[in-house]
Amino acid sequence: MKKFLSFLLIAVLVFSLVGCGAKEEPAQNNQESKQENTNQQSASNELTPEPGAKLVVWESEGPESDWIKYVAEKFKEKYGVEVTYEAVANTDARNKLATDGPAGVGADVFVAPHDHTGELVASGLVQVNDVTADRVKNDFMKAAADGVTFEGQVYGYPLAIETYALFYNKDLISKAPETFEEIIEFAKKYNNPEENKYALMWDVANAYFSHSFIAGNGGYVFGNGGTNKDDIGLNSDAAVEGAKFMVSLKEILPLNSADTNYQIMDGLFSEGKAAMIINGPWAVKGYQEAGINFGIAPLPKLPGGKHPASFSGIRSMFVSSYTKYPNAAKLFAKFATSDEMLLKRFEITKQIPPVKSLMNEDIIKNNEVVAPFLAQAQYAVPMPSIPQMGVVWEPYGAAFASMWNDGVDPKEALDNAVQTIKEAIASQE
Repeated sequence: MKKFLSFLLIAVLVFSLVGCGAKEEPAQNNQESKQENTNQQSASNELTPEPGAKLVVWESEGPESDWIKYVAEKFKEKYGVEVTYEAVANTDARNKLATDGPAGVGADVFVAPHDHTGELVASGLVQVNDVTADRVKNDFMKAAADGVTFEGQVYGYPLAIETYALFYNKDLISKAPETFEEIIEFAKKYNNPEENKYALMWDVANAYFSHSFIAGNGGYVFGNGGTNKDDIGLNSDAAVEGAKFMVSLKEILPLNSADTNYQIMDGLFSEGKAAMIINGPWAVKGYQEAGINFGIAPLPKLPGGKHPASFSGIRSMFVSSYTKYPNAAKLFAKFATSDEMLLKRFEITKQIPPVKSLMNEDIIKNNEVVAPFLAQAQYAVPMPSIPQMGVVWEPYGAAFASMWNDGVDPKEALDNAVQTIKEAIASQE
């Protein structure tokens, strides 16, 4: 979205090269295949891979690929099914499957952000998770379960939860501020625009980050936990008040929003000029390699003691509707999201497994990098996963830019954004 949307973030298998066979319709629509799969499950009380099953799995490159290759090896040892890893960024999987799936060359299992769930379902690209749905609902964090659920049905197999927090340079400020008021006071002594020194920076016009001011004050994208497209709360009184406070911070960040974008913010923090930034766990490795003596903390409190409500994202596996081997594919997704494999994912990628019981594992709760994101996650709100979310980002980001750069009244800017979003939704119907 940002790296995942613009960056986002805060994304992986090896063996022989075999894909999904072409077919005229997805496996989920093939009644004969479905009945055969049901009979196999009933006979053993557990999925059994189809004879000769071979899988293709898509995941991002990087540490995620190391993890998925490990899972593939262990899966083959246990079930005898070969798995081929293909590098496809998690944010690209949806569009790629829309063309590759019908052609019979797509993945059997793939990783995507949870906010793609609604569009994946609406496009008929994924199968229902009828294997671990109860585990997802009962054992996983609510944000993870909600994120991979669409119209009451679980589709995804959650892998990791991520949100953003406050990074601070310990050589410039020894302790993380607990409130924005403390940052404002620090800026009075530290800021020096001529030397590109700023107390705090974030990607202002990126709605992924700036939404935390809106949501922390009570604003929201869609009602009913992000599922009601007809209830848009981005221009509510609470949202407007949150936006007004955000705009007041231009006093300590007197730049055009284009000059606060992710690349500039990231660069100034890496150079030791920006004392604090708002960023996600995907940035940790780069700052470590840059030799920055940094710490991470939950986002500072807003006026009135309110906590900024950052967006949270869930990385999730999905089973393709076009797979020739639905049993093997579902079994792989189940295996990959077991406690053992998710802890291995954390070990390799440092991405937080969204299983409630794993939060108490020493390797996670005592990790100085992970703990602050976990602390912020308790205030985070999952990005809505309904298809209409796709038309929100551009007008919402434009609203932040107009109020920040041009002095447009926050109420007017947010009203304009909501009107644009409503018109876009209406055009889809």
